[in-house]
Amino acid sequence: MNSVVIGSGFGGIAAALRLKAKGHDVTLIEKHPDLGGRARVFKKNGFIYDGGPTVITAPYLIYELFEIFKKDPKDYIKISPLKIWYQFVFEDKTRFNYSGNEIEMKRQIEEINKDDVKGYEKLVNFTKKIFDKGFTELADVPFDKPFVMMQQLPALLKLKSYKSVYSLVSSYIKNEKLRRMLSMHPLLVGGNPFTTTSIYGLILYLEKKWGIHYSMGGTGNIVKGFEKLMNEVGIKIIKGKEVTKIITNNRKISGIQLNDQSIINSQNVICNADPPAVYEKMLNGNSKNSFFFKWKKNRMQYSMGLFVYYFGTKKKYNDIEHHTIKFGNKYKEHLDDIFNNKRLNNDISYYLHRPSATDKSMAPNGNDCFYVLVPVPNNQSKIDWKIEGKKMKNLVIDKMENDLMPNLRENIIEDFYLTPDYFETELNTKYGSGFSIQPKFSQSAYFRFHNKSEIYEGLYFVGAGTHPGAGVPGVLSSAKVLDKII
Repeated sequence: MNSVVIGSGFGGIAAALRLKAKGHDVTLIEKHPDLGGRARVFKKNGFIYDGGPTVITAPYLIYELFEIFKKDPKDYIKISPLKIWYQFVFEDKTRFNYSGNEIEMKRQIEEINKDDVKGYEKLVNFTKKIFDKGFTELADVPFDKPFVMMQQLPALLKLKSYKSVYSLVSSYIKNEKLRRMLSMHPLLVGGNPFTTTSIYGLILYLEKKWGIHYSMGGTGNIVKGFEKLMNEVGIKIIKGKEVTKIITNNRKISGIQLNDQSIINSQNVICNADPPAVYEKMLNGNSKNSFFFKWKKNRMQYSMGLFVYYFGTKKKYNDIEHHTIKFGNKYKEHLDDIFNNKRLNNDISYYLHRPSATDKSMAPNGNDCFYVLVPVPNNQSKIDWKIEGKKMKNLVIDKMENDLMPNLRENIIEDFYLTPDYFETELNTKYGSGFSIQPKFSQSAYFRFHNKSEIYEGLYFVGAGTHPGAGVPGVLSSAKVLDKII
């Protein structure tokens, strides 16, 4: 059987490999000259910057893709566990080293608020129950029929899925610093902790189960390892060409058209592209969409946008951990501005990635390599990033100089930044959202864009916008769902 995969993010690559293992004749098409999608790599003057995902959890989902072809993952990639997962820096500049060492975790919690140690233990136990249901049992189950969702509702309600992650954490934890720290996980997949369904509390336990890892040479080396594997097993890879149209015959897929007008015939088209872009651009907003599907698509709420500033320094900042999360003063107000008011706020929170803390190969000798990611409103905000981009860059440098990295500005020797405009134009995400649609309960499982199209026979989806959701484990699991429905 002929299958075409559009887009080479982790979801698309995983789908291509799983279909090949089933005996399909697979063609993978990527509009950029390099593979990876959000996980692309930027190389500048000896600095190597991972474009997107840098936190690797559940590495077994990556290893599986080599093992289905009887290959040893160690021949292709090297993934190493981190000792300190994240260092949290609070408004008062106190720091918290978040890790899998439970004795150390409880000691630090006790220093902040003795009464929250018991609550933390109870929270971890509860997130294990959510994890057992939401990840172990349901992450690779197709949710393309309403009765599948109906069957799960009693269990999901029992797990308090109607609560937000922040609300769930707050029912166990009293201290505001600890509440922020233990409820931040939805931000890793594009959600607001104050509105994201508590089902995403499973990320807290998922990290505890497998740890946080780093791919030596950067996340891009995983993409490189996958590309080598795809070439070995005979997947045809087309780079530098964009799919402009998915060809249909009534409600059946018959192939795709590229920007050079060439046509590839195929019975199956698997989209790692953002679902709204597929339905609105590649299928030209086809009028065959049902009333219910149009209503569902139009009511979707999209994740925040991302401002990502990449920079290299001539000085080494040895006291900066691999992953740092710095909270602003007005945490909830800032998130309200991003998700609801769609406006910029100077009191930013940010995530700072320093791969050279673990891997010296990411920067020239004696230098340091970073990216800092700031959640911002998506492009529904109508923010003019040609004007605001430079301002945001300067704000971020000022904040980092003040919070973490003295004399930073004078030590930067290489830099560039990406805004939601990059996500909208280069990655084709609606409104330049960083993670497609938000992970709210009303947009989870059956309520997301389905892995098997609701409209067209032979059209399928993997990646952030479909079930189970964004994040590396989510998009790799979406390809496992695909495995069950094709």
